[in-house]
Amino acid sequence: MTPSSTLTLAFAAFLLASLAVRFWLATRQIRHVATHRDAVPTPFAERITLHAHQKAADYTVAKSRLGLLEMAFSGAVLLGWTLLGGLDALNQALASWLGTGMAQQLALLACFALVGGLLDLPFSLYGTFVVEERFGFNKMTWKLWLADGIKGVLLGTAIGLPIAWLILWLMGAAGSMWWLWAWAVWMGFNLLLLVIYPTFIAPIFNKFQPLEDESLKARVTALMQRCGFAAKGLFVMDGSKRSAHANAYFTGFGASKRVVFYDTLLAKLSADEVDAVLAHELGHFKHKHIVKRIVTMFAMSLAGFALLGWLASRTWFYTGLGVQPNLQGPNDALALLLFLLAVPVFTFFISPVMARFSRKHEFEADAFAASQTNGRDLGTALLKLHEDNASTLTPDPVYVKFYYSHPPASERLQRLGAAA
Repeated sequence: MTPSSTLTLAFAAFLLASLAVRFWLATRQIRHVATHRDAVPTPFAERITLHAHQKAADYTVAKSRLGLLEMAFSGAVLLGWTLLGGLDALNQALASWLGTGMAQQLALLACFALVGGLLDLPFSLYGTFVVEERFGFNKMTWKLWLADGIKGVLLGTAIGLPIAWLILWLMGAAGSMWWLWAWAVWMGFNLLLLVIYPTFIAPIFNKFQPLEDESLKARVTALMQRCGFAAKGLFVMDGSKRSAHANAYFTGFGASKRVVFYDTLLAKLSADEVDAVLAHELGHFKHKHIVKRIVTMFAMSLAGFALLGWLASRTWFYTGLGVQPNLQGPNDALALLLFLLAVPVFTFFISPVMARFSRKHEFEADAFAASQTNGRDLGTALLKLHEDNASTLTPDPVYVKFYYSHPPASERLQRLGAAA
């Protein structure tokens, strides 16, 4: 068996296996949530109404069913791009039109992104304007949706094309160790985004106003000083113009760090609960979770670029995934796209490991919050956020272990109760 046919069989087998497991997990989640729809779990019976519990169950089931359709469609699209020859046909058409230089490579990346975005569009629209609308979460107007889309395309073009050009140039000009230079450029680009995102990119889509509640500002500032954390500012984001979901987060890097509260969060939580939620986020910094994630990203991307550097020079890598490489020009854009399409298929089964570490970090941040504020305040805040976001209280345990980056509410509240 040739390396090309071996890759073809391995890719097909992993794709079918991953789709089968994802389908099994999604159906388990739907059945488990639907089965427990008619009764609020005993630990929450006095604090969560049956109506809220059933809304969360119905919302979870609706999203999961849409996810099943999207999963099947995405699998078919992936097969279409690879083994069925879609990417090869697009590459050949652009090569006939533009030749096989840098213009054709950039056009290939741009056309791939455009076609992919158009194929995903029906699911995005249905999720926003049907599912989210049905459950009262969508605040997005068609005008705002269109404006966001235009801004996203322009921003993606302005940022994406230059970095794509630079990486493609390195692939062709930096010799056999191009992947090391490309990795350094990619990491530098990501760190730069962390710095400029809060000040220059996020305000393109949302308004950020300084926190005006002096009492809350004083509490939050005192908490951050007590935890040894400094931020450039405290801001309120107009999240309510797009969604009723609530959140709070830190953004930025180094001196550009800032604390951002959704206006929906401030409307739903008491001052004590806001303190507790913020303390949870501070816990991530105290335990260096952000740094650990950045280091992990550095290491995994380095391994990825090294692997790509090896695969890009192997003809069987292209033919095994349904593409005939250019004989008279570079194949760098093809290699990038095939790698981005194939890697998730082969790495799908390690996702539970990453999810487990993420849940561990959430427990550690909860424990830190309970040590700096009242753990009961974090517990009531979590319950309010679960109810307002219609997060199910009865997820399937296997689904949780595979996908959940945050522990279920029952586990978090049990830990907080023990800490209290």
